[in-house]
Amino acid sequence: MAESLAALRNRHTEDLRRLAEEHFQHDLNQSDRDTLRAAAGKVSRHATIGSLVGLGLGAFLAFRLRNMRLAYFNAFRAMEKPVEVKFADGRMAPVPDITNMMQPSKWGDVATITFFSIAGLFLGGETGLMTGTASGARTISSDPQAKERIEKAFRNYRIDVMKKQIQELEGHDKDKSSTFSMWS
Repeated sequence: MAESLAALRNRHTEDLRRLAEEHFQHDLNQSDRDTLRAAAGKVSRHATIGSLVGLGLGAFLAFRLRNMRLAYFNAFRAMEKPVEVKFADGRMAPVPDITNMMQPSKWGDVATITFFSIAGLFLGGETGLMTGTASGARTISSDPQAKERIEKAFRNYRIDVMKKQIQELEGHDKDKSSTFSMWS
């Protein structure tokens, strides 16, 4: 169950973090590390600001929608409504008053505010993440030599991660029996 959610997985996070820190310290000079920290700070800052703006915009739109629903309801309540229907054969049938069923409820308001705020938070956060990533990429790309060193360090990190995964897979295969099983 814990493996199904990415947030709950912690199989190799400590090893990978330690490996990334070693590459960060040994493969990069101080100015490269500062550039990476500045780029990461930009991504974080943009995502935070985008999330807050999206949350506020979602709540604002939810309140606007609530006011519009209330205005429509008041207009519906004030208008003259038919009280009975006359059929072609002369028969008369009363029309029920549905005004009370159309009245906006507090639970509807809570649901509207909640869902609009969540949607605004998601859209604002994702937009902030995209703009922050673009800004961070421009920060890294501003110095071509630093960009090359950072890319080389990242490639070396990925190579080490893949080597570690290969070792785990080879060790995992040795523990299994020699018969081939597609589902194991």
